[in-house]
Amino acid sequence: GIKWMSSLEVKLEDAKDKKSTAEKLERLRREKINRFRNQHKINVQGTDLPDPIATFDQLQKEYKIHPKIMENIQAAGFQVPTPIQMQAIPVILHGRELLASAPTGSGKTLAFCIPLLAHLKQPRNKGFRALIISPTRELASQTHRELVKLAEGTGFRIHMIHKAAEAAKKFGPKSSKKF
Repeated sequence: GIKWMSSLEVKLEDAKDKKSTAEKLERLRREKINRFRNQHKINVQGTDLPDPIATFDQLQKEYKIHPKIMENIQAAGFQVPTPIQMQAIPVILHGRELLASAPTGSGKTLAFCIPLLAHLKQPRNKGFRALIISPTRELASQTHRELVKLAEGTGFRIHMIHKAAEAAKKFGPKSSKKF
């Protein structure tokens, strides 16, 4: 049979079809992301979370990470992000708060160092602009080493302070007031 409709009914029908198609596409996209997270054992909580990255190249394309930082990532031998990096880097780059847990050696340091340098954008002569507090000297040394490698050639100055007296000598006696 023939189905008779007014032009208003046709417009409403078209709008419904477009809306349901967009909803289906979004649902399929979410399912694909959830499969990716499950495959890499990434567990997340929260709402409106950014999608994880699958490659470091996505940082350049989607987040405009400084080319020299990208070069340093490759030079350090990092080819594919670890699961913690896949999800944590986009979350931090979106300015979201993050509490992450992952085993030793899983890449947590890089997961917060890349967004830190990206957020600072470029060096400025304005004193200390970022502070990382570590519970042990060992961890502080590791973080310092990784940041120095990542920031090489960008102009950022990376310092490790583990004694206040040494800091006063290095940065001047008024440094504690200044910074």
